[in-house]
Amino acid sequence: MAAMPLFAQKSLNVTVKNTLGFERNEVVAIKYKDLAEVLKGRQEQEIGVKNKSTGKWQTLQWVDYDGDGKNDELLFMAVIKANASTEYIIENADGNKAPESNIVAYSRFVPERTDDYTWENDKVAFRTYGPDAQQRTEQKRENGTLSSGIDIWLKRTPESVINSWYKGYQTDPMYYHKDRGEGYDPYHVGASRGTGGTGVWEKDSLLVSKNFISYKTIAQGPLRTVFELQYAPYSGYDVKETKRISLDLGSNFSKFEVRYKSVNVLPNYAVGITLHDNKGKTVISTNKGIFAHHEAIDGLYVGEGLVFPAGIVEKAFDNKSKTKDQSNLIVLTKPSGEVTYYAGFAWEKGGQAKNAAEWEALLKKQAEIIASPLAVTIK
Repeated sequence: MAAMPLFAQKSLNVTVKNTLGFERNEVVAIKYKDLAEVLKGRQEQEIGVKNKSTGKWQTLQWVDYDGDGKNDELLFMAVIKANASTEYIIENADGNKAPESNIVAYSRFVPERTDDYTWENDKVAFRTYGPDAQQRTEQKRENGTLSSGIDIWLKRTPESVINSWYKGYQTDPMYYHKDRGEGYDPYHVGASRGTGGTGVWEKDSLLVSKNFISYKTIAQGPLRTVFELQYAPYSGYDVKETKRISLDLGSNFSKFEVRYKSVNVLPNYAVGITLHDNKGKTVISTNKGIFAHHEAIDGLYVGEGLVFPAGIVEKAFDNKSKTKDQSNLIVLTKPSGEVTYYAGFAWEKGGQAKNAAEWEALLKKQAEIIASPLAVTIK
């Protein structure tokens, strides 16, 4: 009798199809169960993903989403031209690896400055605030921040800045508020929603949580960072939120997957963007799920935006207030207990959008990407 082959299947063919009219550079996820045959007799690190036409090996990232010690997905970056397909092969890499890079999707808890949680990729960076920062404010101590809003950092380098900026902060608290060629943080959040903070709209007020109470880093690497934030119940509705936030390499948008529950029935679930001093301009396209804010910071263009899947937004409006940090573009969604949306921005010096027209074009592309995800076929 002939010996059984060592591997049940030597390779897998993966076809990634783009049905949209522009080239897409996106992270593709292959579920572990779909790799079972090609992994028989192999270790995870022994397989690779190769572009079939160019022969180039792709950068990979394994992700364990549920923390059970077993990987759930294999990620790689796919490049697909407009209305076209690209073929990839998953097989034994024979020691071949994609070149390493300093360009990453990265996030971490930051105890160096109270307890921020900060995340970034090659285009954008964000942060939000933890319980120590809240206590400092409530106890009237220095370096406090009382906010569940989302801060944005204006980057103009594809390389990571989180560690170097916070290192600089140790000797100069204004370090990352000055642009030394990599970008800086001039964006004010305060009690506002920043870019993508949440709440509940009741009558003429936005009810919001305090700072996150716990965090969990799920993934970080060359292609995607993922983490979760927990918030204590707030308001008379007793709303409790868990936010899973992810950011892929090459994207201007963080993906927010929010699960929430309340003791009392909610009238809505809101997401917002700060209007700062009300000198900017908003564009509201409720039927398309696209919401933009255009402003100038230190004389340079900054565009912020929210993008929602079709059919979940009920209403959106500008809430302009004379009270500091209470002016927000507010988007109301149906209170279903969960919502997914994308929050992002572009800065003139960052190179992705230098004016309102270019930022709105990026928002429109993001909406199309959400509506028409890449089609992945595995054989």
